[in-house]
Amino acid sequence: MTKTIQLGEQWSLEELEAVARGEAQLAFGPEARAKVDAARAVIDRLANAGDGAPNVYGVNTGFGALAETRIAADQVRALQRNLVRSHACGVGPDLPRPAVRAMMALRAQTIAMGCSGARAEVVDQLVAMLARGVHPRIPAQGSVGASGDLAPLAHLALVLIGEGEAELEGITIPGAEALAKVGLTPLTLQAKEGLALINGTQLIVAVGALAVAEGCRLCTQADLVGAMSLEALEGSQRPFDPRIQAVRPHPGQEVTAANLRALLADSQIMESHTNCHKVQDPYSLRCMPQIHGASRDALAWARTVLEREIVAATDNPLVFAEEGEVISGGNFHGQPLAIALDTAAIAIAELANAAERRIEQLVNPAMSSGLPPFLAPRSGLDSGFMMAQVTAAALVSENKVLCHPSSVDSIPSSAGKEDHVSMGSISARKAWTVARHVRQVLAIEAMVAAQGLDLRAPLTPGAGVAAAHAALRETVDTLTEDRVLAPDIEAVTRLLEEGALTARAEAAVGALR
Repeated sequence: MTKTIQLGEQWSLEELEAVARGEAQLAFGPEARAKVDAARAVIDRLANAGDGAPNVYGVNTGFGALAETRIAADQVRALQRNLVRSHACGVGPDLPRPAVRAMMALRAQTIAMGCSGARAEVVDQLVAMLARGVHPRIPAQGSVGASGDLAPLAHLALVLIGEGEAELEGITIPGAEALAKVGLTPLTLQAKEGLALINGTQLIVAVGALAVAEGCRLCTQADLVGAMSLEALEGSQRPFDPRIQAVRPHPGQEVTAANLRALLADSQIMESHTNCHKVQDPYSLRCMPQIHGASRDALAWARTVLEREIVAATDNPLVFAEEGEVISGGNFHGQPLAIALDTAAIAIAELANAAERRIEQLVNPAMSSGLPPFLAPRSGLDSGFMMAQVTAAALVSENKVLCHPSSVDSIPSSAGKEDHVSMGSISARKAWTVARHVRQVLAIEAMVAAQGLDLRAPLTPGAGVAAAHAALRETVDTLTEDRVLAPDIEAVTRLLEEGALTARAEAAVGALR
């Protein structure tokens, strides 16, 4: 049964993801509709007052640096249409469907909070487009993350009025044609509605939320894949002792240590080297609770910021229906999100930094506790996983460039009226890209660790590690001679994306956090 999520209420990142994936639908209930109608009544009173109404930004004035320019009452509709058209100047690759769906849902959500002043019909159109699979074509680049994600949201708004382009059933067609095919009629924007559709942080939140939700899953997957490497390298589980975590009480550290203890329990491999000569493992093994845990804690904070923003009114000006007032402010500014998502990108990237070092431990015979060089079946004749480590290093290096914070930059726009901007859309897109790279690095580590576990047979790892290893081997065979590894990396990356390895480990040892 498809889940229903109510507009105007708090959503988790997972609920937003469900809408983005088409696994949940939106409902515009009577309480939220009443708030929208009340705010709209305030705008209608101003609009109906004609040229005698006071100047209200975006209702009867121009925009940005043209905010002091008065617009005649008979031009208000043209003003809103022109706003959407003029701001639709995005460039670059199109956003993928999940990000577009998340943006649409969030745009409906912020209007449903009852402070935007758009009609309920605007929300109905967004909800219907989502339900019927009409997805505006939105170029990814063009927002500086202040005054809202103007250019991307304008491309979204174009389709509501029967312009622009949309993807329907996998084919990109004109927006008007897409609406007609699903039985929808283009909207004619009324006073303030163009501004209500483009003023806000919905691209930042949409892309950033998907990245952070993925980052949280990657933390658990890094614990699992790291445990596989630890077993293959005959490392020690003593550093994960709960007493060590208790005297440095960071929540993420405790969670990672608990995951590792569960995954490694009853390992024959661990038991086989209890009294070995090694005193301490390298940091990428020994300090997994501290490294992965720090990423968990940073992502938990970023999640809090994003979930606050989901129920935020980020339009300008804002309508306060009870007082009958319309007040200009700056809730569209993306700085809170930009800083959180820059931090999230760093946190996610660190998972791959440690994973790549564990890959090096596995393929380097000077470090791998007796494993053959590069885990090659016939060293010399076969190169084994030599280049897999190089690919991981390339991804990790690229992440380091991507982790330069966007939020420290600002280029004034709109003739200096918008003199500080957040660049939050760039923070969000970088975090998403970093997460994709990290998943690929973890896939490489899982492949290499699985080969190491094969070489430790007949000794068996802990039940959780063994289950993940078995799941991987159902998709990718042991390397018995050199072969093209790119399809294997892609296949294991897909297993991680689908959560298959984690699910199998949890079936063996219980829920991981």
